[in-house]
Amino acid sequence: MRACSAWKSGPCSYKRARLASAAMSEPFYITTAIHYPNGKPHIGHAYETIAADVIARFQRLMGRDVRFQTGTDEHGLKMAQKARDLGKTPRELADEMAGEFKDLFDRLDITYDRFIRTTDADHHQASRAIWEAMEAKGDLYLDRYEGWYSVRDEAYYDEKELVEGEGGEKLSPQGTPVEWTEEETWFFRLSKYAEPLLELLKKPGFLEPASRRNEMIAFVEGGLKDLSVSRTSFDWGVKVPGHDDHVMYVWVDALTNYITGVGYPDDSEMFRKYWPASLHLIGKDIVRFHTIYWPAFLMSADIPVPQQVFGHGFLLNRGVKESKSAGNVTDPNELIDLFGVDSLRYFLLAEVVFGKDGTYSAEALVNKVNAELANSFGNLAQRTLSMIHKNMDGKLEAFEPNESDKALLTTVRDACAATLPREFEALNFSVGIESWLKAVFACNAYVDEQAPWALKKSDPERMKAVLQTLFLAIRDLAIAIQPVVPTKAGVVLDQLGVTAERRTYTDLSDENWFGALVAAGHVIEKPTPAFPRLEMPEVEAA
Repeated sequence: MRACSAWKSGPCSYKRARLASAAMSEPFYITTAIHYPNGKPHIGHAYETIAADVIARFQRLMGRDVRFQTGTDEHGLKMAQKARDLGKTPRELADEMAGEFKDLFDRLDITYDRFIRTTDADHHQASRAIWEAMEAKGDLYLDRYEGWYSVRDEAYYDEKELVEGEGGEKLSPQGTPVEWTEEETWFFRLSKYAEPLLELLKKPGFLEPASRRNEMIAFVEGGLKDLSVSRTSFDWGVKVPGHDDHVMYVWVDALTNYITGVGYPDDSEMFRKYWPASLHLIGKDIVRFHTIYWPAFLMSADIPVPQQVFGHGFLLNRGVKESKSAGNVTDPNELIDLFGVDSLRYFLLAEVVFGKDGTYSAEALVNKVNAELANSFGNLAQRTLSMIHKNMDGKLEAFEPNESDKALLTTVRDACAATLPREFEALNFSVGIESWLKAVFACNAYVDEQAPWALKKSDPERMKAVLQTLFLAIRDLAIAIQPVVPTKAGVVLDQLGVTAERRTYTDLSDENWFGALVAAGHVIEKPTPAFPRLEMPEVEAA
């Protein structure tokens, strides 16, 4: 008897093979925005970095050579002022807060290849190099800046962009205070790049989602002014080459981190391999810097522009934007302590439509994780493995699936090897997870329909076929959801006996793994629940 003939699912097999082949053909370089460490990390930092980690893990499982970078943006006036207020040097504050971010990302199981800090020596070298390249191009000139500046945003704003706050106070479009600034500064000829920037922004796929693209096109079409790119009113930053009384505008320095991390300015193998970046993942509030200023700097320095920038939405606390003044800032460490890392990762990716604003609460997280992971997938795995352990002495056998078995395995395989990868490739995480969850529901409906507990007496051989069909399905489901819940999915795969080297998306089409497991005499031990139910805390984390 064959182990299982249901793996041959027609055209899906060809599509999967073609997708996997294309994916393996080129490296994948993904970055988050580097996080501003003038305070401890909040839930927004966790959200973006988790999403980037899911993408990085997914691409690795698709067979691509992935480089993943995150880090901290440590220069600028805001950082210098915060350090002064705390009685510390900027470097002391940067060291302390960078440690907080690294500790959080390690707790969140973030698989970055480099945690970059803009105080790193190689980053100063790269920043000076791109400055010199822009200067050699004739795109930098010395003049005097007079205008509005937001310290919180580290951004310059035209008068027409400002909004009126309480008492007639002038505010940035983000609602942050602005101050009138006058000082000698170097300017970058941003206006020179209006046409190539428009061409880039209109290029399909460069900036997503479409709403962000339309905003940036309108901004460029409204006219670009040359950009002030140095400051003399403070000295916490990268010195302008040949002009030690000037430090680079923090965004010149910050954006350069993406090429620092792959070896710029050296023409190294790493730089040639990973640049241009496959994806810059950023918040919607900094799209202008990444899709107008950054490409213009790169064009000036004759460096290729990134392939894609994606501006995701904000994460709202019960529908309200978090702020220190409102007292509703969430420490992600508290959520990890209460609910666990994988529960938090799953909720954020499954609940929020990526690219749009999303909302969260402890109740919503507990309800969703219990319903979908604990009650549906976790219970499916626990019941199935327990019955194999109890009723088959944990021993797997070759079997011949019937039509209902084949139908279930095809449904599961299509969700895990076709729909979920397609949607994750397009960054539609909630849609991909929904397709995965429907496959989980199909398995549970199959259990109810087949009733293996009743088959134990009436038809033991059929019981074995049903349980092992579920075994095959659970393996596919666990492999597919690994990017989102890596630790818990790993627990399930361990209990199934799937070795670490056989857990990629390519392995989903391997028709020999089950037979090899049977031949090896693998025994299913008594399982432990991978997804225990969560309990609501007595006092919700603020």
